[in-house]
Amino acid sequence: MKISQAERDAVYKTIFARRDVRREFLPDPIPDAVLKRILLAAHHAPSVGFMQPWDFILVTDKACKTNIKQGFLQAHAEAAELFHGDRRTQYQSLKLEGIEESPLGICVTCDRNRTGSVVLGRTAKPEMDLFSSVCAIQNMWLAARAENIGLGWVSILHDNVLRENLNIPEHIDIIAYLCLGYVEQFHDTPDLQRAGWLDRQDMSNVLHQGVWEDKN
Repeated sequence: MKISQAERDAVYKTIFARRDVRREFLPDPIPDAVLKRILLAAHHAPSVGFMQPWDFILVTDKACKTNIKQGFLQAHAEAAELFHGDRRTQYQSLKLEGIEESPLGICVTCDRNRTGSVVLGRTAKPEMDLFSSVCAIQNMWLAARAENIGLGWVSILHDNVLRENLNIPEHIDIIAYLCLGYVEQFHDTPDLQRAGWLDRQDMSNVLHQGVWEDKN
C-alpha cells in the first residue's frame, strides 16, 4: 500500500502538532467509536517478538481520579524539594496534569511474561517489552491528536498509587497514566517551552555522522 503525498503530509502535520496537554480540557465525553480508533492505533504499535505486552485501563470514576490526583500532589511536593531557588518557584507554578479535568484517564501497563520468559528479540536487551509499550503510547498520542483530542502523560506519580486504586497485580509493570479529552485549543509550542523551562534543541545538536561526536 503506497502512501500518497497528502497522507504523508497529514502524518507529519500530526507529529509536529502533538502536545503534552495538561490544561484546557473540556468535559465532553469521547465518543465510543473515536476511542476505539485511538485504542486500536495503540494496539497496532510495534512490539518485540510480537508479544503485544500492553494493557489499557480506562478510568472515568471521579472518586478514583481524586485519589490519583492526591497521589500526584504528594509526588509533586516531593519533586519540588529537588529544585532550588527560582527553579523551584517556577516548577511549582507549572500546570503538570489534568487528572480531574480530563473526562478519561488511561493507565498503560506491560505484562512482561505475556508470551513466556524467553521472547524473540528480548534476549540481549530485556527492556524491549517496556519500550514496546511506550511505542503503543506514542501511537495513541498521535491518533488522539489526529482526532483533535488532547493527551497528557502524568509521570509525577508513584506506581503504588495506581496499583492500589486500579487493582494492578504486582507482576504487571506500570508504564504511564494518561489524561485524554477534547480541549479548548492546541498551542503552537509545548507548554514547558512557552513557560521558559527549556527550549527545543536544534536538530544539529543531536545528530551524529557515523560515530559519536562530543557536542559539548
